[in-house]
Amino acid sequence: MTDLSVLAQTAKAWPFELARALEKRVAEQVKAGERKADAPVIFETGYGPSGLPHIGTFGEVVRTTMVRHAFEVLTAGKYATRLICVSDDMDGMRKIPDTVPNPKALEPYLQQPLTVVPDPFGTHDSYGRHMNARLCAFLDQFGFKYEFLSATDCYKSGRFDAMLLRAAEKYDDIMGVMLPTLGEERRATYSPFLPISPSTGRVLYVPMKKVDAAKGEVTFTDEDGADVTLPVTGGAVKMQWKPDFGMRWAALGVDFEMFGKDHQANAPIYSRIAKILGARPPEQYVYELFLDDKGEKISKTKGNGISVEQWLTYAPDESLSLFQFQKPRVAKKLYFDVIPKAVDEYLTFLEKFQTEEPAARLENPVWHIHLGNPPQWSSPVSFALLLNLVAVANPEDRSQLWGFIQRYAPGTTPETHPLLDSLAGYAMAYYRDFVLPTKSYRAPDEKERAAMADLSARLKAFDESPNPDNLQSMTFSVGTDHGFENLRDWFKALYEVLLGQSQGPRFGSFAALYGQTETAALIDQALAR
Repeated sequence: MTDLSVLAQTAKAWPFELARALEKRVAEQVKAGERKADAPVIFETGYGPSGLPHIGTFGEVVRTTMVRHAFEVLTAGKYATRLICVSDDMDGMRKIPDTVPNPKALEPYLQQPLTVVPDPFGTHDSYGRHMNARLCAFLDQFGFKYEFLSATDCYKSGRFDAMLLRAAEKYDDIMGVMLPTLGEERRATYSPFLPISPSTGRVLYVPMKKVDAAKGEVTFTDEDGADVTLPVTGGAVKMQWKPDFGMRWAALGVDFEMFGKDHQANAPIYSRIAKILGARPPEQYVYELFLDDKGEKISKTKGNGISVEQWLTYAPDESLSLFQFQKPRVAKKLYFDVIPKAVDEYLTFLEKFQTEEPAARLENPVWHIHLGNPPQWSSPVSFALLLNLVAVANPEDRSQLWGFIQRYAPGTTPETHPLLDSLAGYAMAYYRDFVLPTKSYRAPDEKERAAMADLSARLKAFDESPNPDNLQSMTFSVGTDHGFENLRDWFKALYEVLLGQSQGPRFGSFAALYGQTETAALIDQALAR
């Protein structure tokens, strides 16, 4: 049996490249006495609980999980690993989301920590706890293995205390990193510590009048005008988000974290803060952000993207994982029209995996999507073909599609091919919402009409056992016989006249799936229109 850890040493898939860099880091730290050999390797992702988890949340966790698994295979289980998901739930509520019930009731709590703001949904003791629960439910539905950490709990329990005291000691050094990055007006009021006002409960963005490193205390002017002294420990203060990033790395011993390109300019700041606090910054990976259908950056505020829930209405979650896996450092359009391609690419990779050599399997996306154990699912029908079958069969439910499928692939049933059964349902939903509204049939010109009439006649007279290849060859022959110099124009005409769209799957495959008699009837009906 091939040792996967040996193959992983030269695997080119990006999770293995990151895993090898992480292995080198850990080995160097152990050799230098910076960590114990049996200390777990910490992977981290962060979450802002002011809004619901979204497709970026999914992407960050699924990609980090892929790197974690690649590292475990590479090191043959030599190191324990942990994936922690930290919620920044001590941040102040800057604005009230439009989606909450009775938003006016939350107005008195603006700028207070999210774990102090009451839960408008009535399920938890605070808005932050409610959103944390939504995050965990979101991650649990995909089976991610992670540990959840609340920033509020880390601050209040003392988990961050040692690093907060170190930050007080290194206050001037931290200010030396931060001040050059700020405008003149902001520099005058900036502090890496954000105290929680004893009088109003709000997170305050105020300058420190005094930082007493020996006592671990800061003094500032509260909102009521009184000078107040608070400890930096125990949750009395939190840190500004950039210093907080580096402090968290140091406090939790984070070894690996990835983040979007919008963090790239700040990543050196996070690292410098971690170093000031005496920690080695983690290995980092910056991924590109997704674009909407117009090529603009997706924004939660604009709502110009596609949500996880929307994707899962039209395709299995494995196709979304594949989309996240492919070219993470290339900006890609993330909109509904990418879904069919992602589904069919997933099916192709899944089929290839069954016959690949072990080394090739480590490069196959499905190995990473399924953490080394892809299912032996298969689908004799592509998603693109199913969409076109739905277009002409007009089924009321997916069971009606199975008559066509079983004639095309005898012995196939919903029980033997559950993936195909679910894809049939997804195809119906996708066709209804995205294909049908854009259909535009046209009449054939005289040359196309003659060719299509000939194709119909040949289909009716076809006496071979029909299959995708011989039906495709016959369709090619008809196009050639009728003088189509560019056969693409012939197939495009078939799609536009018969299916109301400018492109489609391999026509021979479609005809084999729909049936030679039914395809001939479809042509006759189109010509009669």
